[in-house]
Amino acid sequence: MSMGVSKMIAGILGFALSLSAAPAAKSAADHIVIVADSRRFTGWEAWWTNVYNDSRMLFALVTIITVPAIALILGRLTSWVLARTGINLKSRELAEH
Repeated sequence: MSMGVSKMIAGILGFALSLSAAPAAKSAADHIVIVADSRRFTGWEAWWTNVYNDSRMLFALVTIITVPAIALILGRLTSWVLARTGINLKSRELAEH
């Protein structure tokens, strides 16, 4: 066997073993509470951290809405900057004619 195939098999076996150990660790994991430390944050960072601590569903919804909105804003800003520098992204003509 090649080195890549043996690493892949070892990875699959390790993953399978970790899945079989998961039910044994469940009783200890029931007592774990995951929170974010919001003491050092102010403003929107404190709000974001408190949303995460209070409601994971609201945090997920706000994240799902925020990420594409920021991507849209950054995309439009990049397009504007490129247009101002003379790079035309709307035309697909090749310059190597």
